[in-house]
Amino acid sequence: MNFELPGFGFVPDYRKGQRGVYQLVTGKKAWARLKARLKRLTRKTTSISLSRRLSKLRAVTRGWVEYFRLASIHQKLKTLDAWLRNRLRYCIWHAWKKPERKRKNLIRPGIDRHQAYAWSRTRMGGWAVARSPILRTTITVDKLHKRGYQSLVEQYKQRAPQFSPLFNEPPYTRPVRTVV
Repeated sequence: MNFELPGFGFVPDYRKGQRGVYQLVTGKKAWARLKARLKRLTRKTTSISLSRRLSKLRAVTRGWVEYFRLASIHQKLKTLDAWLRNRLRYCIWHAWKKPERKRKNLIRPGIDRHQAYAWSRTRMGGWAVARSPILRTTITVDKLHKRGYQSLVEQYKQRAPQFSPLFNEPPYTRPVRTVV
């Protein structure tokens, strides 16, 4: 039996030997709304700086992850995170505009100048470039983190009680304060 609450849903937990156990998940409409909002924020034609874009993304994702922290969404967040990083790479590629600027920005992280020349004049579309080794090797996850990008999975692990050490230990082992 699958049923939903506002923003949440319950689905059977399909582990062997556990019948009648349900897990809390995020509703389909909530995922669609989040993805639409992220898509709107990472539109290549929106002319805002990368730092401003990342701060807006952080605000949206922080609030969303905080609200849905009790749900089992780790795997879905991994997939969404990869998609979001590609969207950001696409925005950066589009912002470079001219082939000469692309070549210079590809040389800066250490790409060979002949390879950078060939990659800057590629006939692939922006989305294909964002998913290819051209930008995956130059605009890495570490470089995005340095610019201010915070992964959805990292945010989830910080806030979800499933990953908290206090959640997995019995309540009687925690330090207790007496109230006077």
